[in-house]
Amino acid sequence: MLHTISLSIGLAALWWLLSGYTIPLILAFGAGSVALVVYIAHRMDVVDHEGHPIQVTWRWLTYLPWLGKEIVMANIDVVKAVLSPKGRVHTSVLRTKATQKTELGHVIYANSITLTPGTVTLAVEDGVMIVHALTRGAADGLKSGEMDRRCTAVEGAPGEDR
Repeated sequence: MLHTISLSIGLAALWWLLSGYTIPLILAFGAGSVALVVYIAHRMDVVDHEGHPIQVTWRWLTYLPWLGKEIVMANIDVVKAVLSPKGRVHTSVLRTKATQKTELGHVIYANSITLTPGTVTLAVEDGVMIVHALTRGAADGLKSGEMDRRCTAVEGAPGEDR
């Protein structure tokens, strides 16, 4: 029930922010569309801890600034590698173990890797990420395990906050 309420509030806030209307008839149409979407999502049984992960909401507040900094740093690394006359581009494909316990945790980790310039998650097989790295710095950063630890912290303990 908490996931349904959270989804309703989130969709209503997004609808209002994107539309900006305060006319009662338009607000009623917006409320009706939000109610319809929540009803359909509930009937499809996608309003759960994975489809709408409110249990990680507060953990994102510390993770997203760190990820933003990593994205900026990786951008700088890629630009240096591409524009360098010495050719600092050294591609590699590597495997890294994911310590997350849930599929949601694996998705967070794989998407975080792909969001960071210079790395792309190619596949996830039994908790192992196959990653293409553009530079040695990108590969070394992945091997350090910092992103894996932070994604595991975002995921939290299984069953927590449900």
